[in-house]
Amino acid sequence: MKHLQLGAFALALTLAGAAAADEQQLMVRGNYLVNSMVACGNCHVARGPQGQPLMDKGLSGGMPFEDPMFMAYAPNITPDKETGIGNWTKAQLAKAIREGIRPDGTVIGPPMPIPFYRQMADEDLEAIVTYIMAQPPVHNQVPKSTYKMTLPPNYGPPVKDIAAPPPSDTVNYGKYLVTIAHCFECHTPRKKDGMLDMTRMGAGGQEFPGPWGVSVSRNLTPDKDGLKNWTDAQIATAIREGIDSKGAHLKPPMAFGWYKNINDADMAAMIAYLRSIPPQPSNGK
Repeated sequence: MKHLQLGAFALALTLAGAAAADEQQLMVRGNYLVNSMVACGNCHVARGPQGQPLMDKGLSGGMPFEDPMFMAYAPNITPDKETGIGNWTKAQLAKAIREGIRPDGTVIGPPMPIPFYRQMADEDLEAIVTYIMAQPPVHNQVPKSTYKMTLPPNYGPPVKDIAAPPPSDTVNYGKYLVTIAHCFECHTPRKKDGMLDMTRMGAGGQEFPGPWGVSVSRNLTPDKDGLKNWTDAQIATAIREGIDSKGAHLKPPMAFGWYKNINDADMAAMIAYLRSIPPQPSNGK
């Protein structure tokens, strides 16, 4: 009996160690995704009066997004129980990220890029949720977003059992990374109803007013108006450092502060995919 008890204790320790190792792996992956291509903080980090990120306040939200069809504010996604997601379960946060449904059943509107996050792999979603839930809670009450457009009842049926392509499949893996990085949320024109015109995916042209003035999203397609004449190194520099092929500095809300952390292999895959998409002229003609 004593040997059985010792065996059970050893097994419990082994399982606990394995669970801790799995949790650590999720934290590492979640940290990388959140602070590189997914760039949650580009919207959800609190901002100062000139739009500067207040990193000490974490993902406590408040950044305004002014559009003809909505006035949105990035919510507080720290685990604060009064003003953030402290009362949400991991499953509820995962559903909000990938399906756009809050625990109370309401739908999350733009600019949260739910159509792109719906394609996020289960393992990456779990990693992001694990990382966000582990962040320090910050008390920050954020205004409620308002919409002139009619939000959909949902973004589609529940999503599950999604796997990322293998990194060896460079273009498809790059497509996956560009998708969860929601590049086309900003770099695709919007229709009059406020929804993205995916027939012109990547053509750019959206305007973003802010303390920096008004920035216009660039064309990301391999058109002469876009990346056709750019080298891979120039594209990587624009994404990571915000400097275009002519040496000009790009403006926010491009997430240079997070994209600088994209590793070389992932960057190469993303560029390979961008070069593979149909070219689109910036003027739509």
